[in-house]
Amino acid sequence: MLKLANVKIPYKTPDENYINYVSKKLRINKNDIVSCRLLKRSLDARKENDIHYVCTFVIRAKNESEIIKSKKINVQRYIPMPYKFPFSNVKSPIKPVVCGSGPAGLFCALMLARAGANPLVIERGERVEERNKSIEKFKSQGLLNTNSNIQFGEGGAGTFSDGKLTCGVNDERMDFVLYEFASHGAPKDILTNAKPHIGTDFLGITVKNIREEIISLGGEFLFDTLMTEIVHENDALKGINIKNVKSGKEEYIPCEILVCAIGHSSRETYEMMLQKGFKMERKPFSVGVRIEHKREYINKLQYKEAFIEDSLPTADYKLACHLTMGSAYTFCMCPGGEVVASASEEGGVVTNGMSKFKRMSENSNSAVLVSVTPDMIEGDDVLGGMYFQRDLEKKAYELGGKNYYAPCQKLGDFLENIESRDAGEVKPSYKPGVKFTDLNSIMPLFVSQTLKGAFLEFDKKMKGFNQSDAILTGLETRSSAPVRIIRNENGQANIKGVYPAGEGAGYAGGIMSSAVDGIKCAEKICYALNNA
Repeated sequence: MLKLANVKIPYKTPDENYINYVSKKLRINKNDIVSCRLLKRSLDARKENDIHYVCTFVIRAKNESEIIKSKKINVQRYIPMPYKFPFSNVKSPIKPVVCGSGPAGLFCALMLARAGANPLVIERGERVEERNKSIEKFKSQGLLNTNSNIQFGEGGAGTFSDGKLTCGVNDERMDFVLYEFASHGAPKDILTNAKPHIGTDFLGITVKNIREEIISLGGEFLFDTLMTEIVHENDALKGINIKNVKSGKEEYIPCEILVCAIGHSSRETYEMMLQKGFKMERKPFSVGVRIEHKREYINKLQYKEAFIEDSLPTADYKLACHLTMGSAYTFCMCPGGEVVASASEEGGVVTNGMSKFKRMSENSNSAVLVSVTPDMIEGDDVLGGMYFQRDLEKKAYELGGKNYYAPCQKLGDFLENIESRDAGEVKPSYKPGVKFTDLNSIMPLFVSQTLKGAFLEFDKKMKGFNQSDAILTGLETRSSAPVRIIRNENGQANIKGVYPAGEGAGYAGGIMSSAVDGIKCAEKICYALNNA
């Protein structure tokens, strides 16, 4: 087999005609191509009169050796080496407990179940079907379920997001994760798109199907179950105390292996683990706002006159700058999506973004975040970043009217330090609702100044980005964990038998990297079980 990269194909070309461009690139007759499979495809829309896909193919062809010898550009031998979980038939009386059912917890549990380790998964939130109802109640009535919301529940925070499956880490497990998502109900084009995403509407289905496979292999799930204490003696795990958040029933579970895939918003758990002697350290995180433009406005900025073409996907963007006062960047850009209420604690307002698979909502939104480094946080409390986040969320709650309405401001007013009174052309999508005000009044000075400088830089890179009527909704504080639970080369914390994993442990930053970290965690556990 051969791998052929950088094949330029006009974006309107039907898939069945791709082979014509492949044969032309190779300078061979298309009848000499035995098979041709699209491996990756990305859209290049930098020139409005030359919008095209850049594709990579895997092909079988006659006389492959001759093709290689002719030194065709970007042609090389392709030897597929798909990841395979290295353990099966793990025989051990020890049942691993996985705390958290986000990407790290789910993929760790899936691998353990396939290996025969029969994991028990505990999740403070509801299964995804019931979780949807709690989230809708918060959006429509402002009634917050502090245990099941955008942050907590089956699938983790990523279930109610755009479902982006991109990652800056190059790991052999990445393609494996994509194939697992696709085989459990995600759209198949995530296997070929250079910027794959599932969408909130498919993520719930996918998560449920992964859960059902784990159960079919002998795994168990306890939803509405909060881990209240980790019990250890002589720096070795003995068990955990749990509590059903609906009935109030408490229980002790003996265990020797615990995966802490707790998510970045498990603040009570961070405090409990610190009190129980777990070693942690501060890590960088970011805070900022969500910016909304009309979807068609962003499409026009990116595609120019070609934006009217129905076949073009909803446009995205990615911007960053480094200024004297700090660094800022766009994050979790949601084309054709909405800004969502993401609080998990009473008396706090948190924003995030989500979009469905088709990305056809009226607005497009993105976080615009300012980097916060550990030295920016006063004091030496390892959880200082967490308390910094909480303080901002409380201020946003107060400014929004103490009813979970989010404080909101037009971009032009924000830049001029003017309190907004109402919306202009762009209408805010955040529910339960918004209160127009001045976001500058609750931001630390370094955050507001950096954001203002960043918007000026972003408009230079993407002319028209600083639309005066663009909506800023605040605050976004949960982009990543503010703390890292330290683990050794065996994947364990300083308490033997406890395996911190995923974004909440400080070792990942999104769906893909969290899932990969969960798989790595399962590998280390199986190795330990086989060598016990």
